[in-house]
Parts: sequence; C-alpha cells; structure tokens
Amino acid sequence: MKKIISIGEALIDFIPNKKSCDLKDVSEFERVAGGAPANVSAVVAKLGANSSFISKLGQDAFGDYIIDVLKNANVSTDYILRTNKANTGLAFVSLKEDGNRDFSFYRNPSADMLLDPEEIKEEWFVNCHSLHFCSVDLVDSPMKNAHKKAIEYAVKNNSIVSFDPNVRLPLWNSEKDCKDAILEFMPFAHILKISDEELEFITGYNNIEDAKEVLFRGNVSMVLFTKGSKGATAYTKNNSVTINGNKVSVMDTTGAGDSFIGAFLYKLLKDNVDINSLSELEFQTIKGYLTFANYYAAYSTTKKGAISSYATIDEINVFINENK
Repeated sequence: MKKIISIGEALIDFIPNKKSCDLKDVSEFERVAGGAPANVSAVVAKLGANSSFISKLGQDAFGDYIIDVLKNANVSTDYILRTNKANTGLAFVSLKEDGNRDFSFYRNPSADMLLDPEEIKEEWFVNCHSLHFCSVDLVDSPMKNAHKKAIEYAVKNNSIVSFDPNVRLPLWNSEKDCKDAILEFMPFAHILKISDEELEFITGYNNIEDAKEVLFRGNVSMVLFTKGSKGATAYTKNNSVTINGNKVSVMDTTGAGDSFIGAFLYKLLKDNVDINSLSELEFQTIKGYLTFANYYAAYSTTKKGAISSYATIDEINVFINENK
C-alpha cells in the first residue's frame, strides 16, 4: 500500500487540568504531543495505513518524547531531522466550557521552522499517495520553502496534495501575513479543508457558496467544509454532498479537525483514489467518506488530547455501530 505523508510542525501541547478559566489561572498542565500535521500522520497510522511525517525537532527531551509518541502510533519517523539550533516548540492551552481552546505558543523560532528545502528528498515521495500540510509552518522561515519543495516532489509523483489552513493567528506578525500565505498555498492543493470559523477570514465571504470562487483556484478539485457539531459538506466543482453532525459528550476538541482530514485521506488511500479519479467520485462514495471522517472526529472529542484520543479501525467501527 502507498503511504500518506504529512509535513509541518510537531510540538508539545500543555493541556490544563480544568476547563472554563483563563490561561493565567491554570495551575497544572498535562504534556501531550501535538501539532496539526503530526496529528494527521497519527490518525492515518492508527487506522492501520502507512504514514510518514516530515519535520525537524530540537535535540531535547520534548523532541525525544514526540518521536516516542509517533512511533507508538506506528508513524514512520524516518523523515524527522534533529537540530541543536532551536528547541522543540511548545503550546500552552486553556479549555473553555464547550471544549474549544485558547493558545499561547513558544516558538521563536522552534526547531520545525528550521527545516531547509535542501533537506527534503525526492525519493521520499516515490510511493506517496498524498501529502498533507497546514499553515502554521508557512511563516517566513526555511520551512515555508521546504513545503514548496515537498509539494513539488509530491506533484511530480502524481500524489494528491491536501491543505488544511488550520488558522492560528497568534503565530503570525499580522493577520494579513497569515491570510496572504494561505492564499499563496491554496492553489497548490487538490483537496482543501476549511472550517466554518475560518471561511470569512480566508475568503472574505461568510457564505460558502459565495466563497467557492476564491476556494476553487489552481489545482483545487475538492473542498471539505467542516461545521463542527453541524456536520460537513464536500464540494466538487459540479456537485456537493452534505452530512449531519453527531451528538456526543464533548470533553476536548483538540485535534478534532486533524482527525477529520486524516480519516478522509485514509479512506481515499484505502480505496486507491488517485489524483485523476478524485474529481470523478460518485455522490454516495463521497458521502461514505464524509460520514466516516465525521464519526472519527466526533469520537476524538469525547477524549482528552489529540493523538491519544484517536481511534484504531476496530475502535471506530464499534463507535459507528453504537451511534448509527
């Protein structure tokens, strides 16, 4: 079977011991491995598919921990480099009553930002089904150009390119810099995942129908529009498929969006959907993929953290059968 590759940041999330308080009032935190692309790689691996992660970590205990967590999830860490020029990134999180989060990041720079494009190897992509990336590491740094090199090699090897902007404004010098980077990289993607909370910021429209003229540019052939508990819609240039959300008791939404796109990419890989057949998928097939991904994301919100909350294929099948 081919593999799914994710590229970008891996960091330590410090999750608070209680909800409904400001970050300054949190007294205790739990250390967990995080970073959206790393989360996606873990989803794919925990579901039983081949998954590799490209990044750079510090030569520190936190970097060691992240590699241990990814290996335990069966993610290949062969493409993770180490450096003594910066530390592994940290993020402190506060949880609101509804499970949503506020962040405070420590990465100026962090090790992932120092991954150089010359360190990306073309042979990594020979058997690559899809490449996934997000926007956090598209800040002005060597890593931004490393993304461009990875995308170049992925496209050269007929891989599907997937982009989830996953907007984190505190990491940017300005909102304009963030938006400009996202708009620069969007046309490189074949699949674009965007949430209802991000739509207006990225496109200037608060209605998805109006926003499609901005989203369907360049290589984009499918847009996955996620709406949290309200479900999701997949758009192609000529069609759309909508599924309802799942009612669950939410503990923590950390990594839920990552689990959605990871599960969706897994289904594409499992069914050998390639770059040529992506835009030709039938209505019922897309609906099945959306339904699976939405159940997977719902499951992840019932547990604390990201990678630790992700289901194996057996666990998610049991969850789906119990919640139909």
